Amino acid sequence: MDIILRYFPDLTEKQKSQFELLKSLYTDWNDKINVISRKDIEQLYERHVLHSLAIAKVIHFKKDSEILDVGTGGGFPGIPLAILFPDCNFHLVDSIAKKIKVVQEVASSLQITNIRAEQERAEKIKHQYDFVVSRAVTAFPLFYNWVRTKIKKDSKNELKNGILYLKGGDLNEELKDFKREIKTFEISEFFIEPFFETKKVIYLPF
Repeated sequence: MDIILRYFPDLTEKQKSQFELLKSLYTDWNDKINVISRKDIEQLYERHVLHSLAIAKVIHFKKDSEILDVGTGGGFPGIPLAILFPDCNFHLVDSIAKKIKVVQEVASSLQITNIRAEQERAEKIKHQYDFVVSRAVTAFPLFYNWVRTKIKKDSKNELKNGILYLKGGDLNEELKDFKREIKTFEISEFFIEPFFETKKVIYLPF
C-alpha cells in the first residue's frame, strides 16, 4: 500500500481504505477463482494496482467521463481507476464469467458505486465512451478493430477522446500502422520500480 501513497499522496481516507482492502479481497478471491498468478498476488500493489494507475499519470479524467475497460480480467485497470476517479463512470467487460464475478464482488465489498461489470465481448457493446482502456489483452491493431466504433466524437477532457492501452516491450512492429497519430508514454518516467522499465501507456486519439 505504501507504494500507492508514494505516487498518489493526496488520496482521501475513503480511497486509502479502499486501496488497502484490495490485497485481502484479491487474496481471498484468488484462492477460489484464479484471476492473478500466484507470484503476482504478492506484488499486487506494484504489478496490478500501480500499473493500472499509470493511466492517471497521463490524464486526470474530468467528472462524468465514461470509460470502458475491455478484457478487464480481475478488474485491472478499471477498479483502481474507479477508486481514484469516483466522479467518473466505468464499464468493465470481460468474456469470462468467473472473472466478472470477482470484479463484481470486489466492487461490492468496497462499495464502489461507479462501476458496472458484465460478461460481454467488446464487439457487442453498442454504447460509446470518452475513453477505452485496457491492459495488454491482445495485439494493438486487433484491439483497435474491436473498439474503434465505441468512442464518442465530442471530447471534454484535456486529452482528446481515444484509447489508453497498457503494454510492454518493443512495440514498433505492432504500432507501425498508427505511427502518425499515436503517442507513447514511458511508465518508467512516472514510477521508478524496475518492473516498469519496459512498460508503456499507448494513447491513440480519435
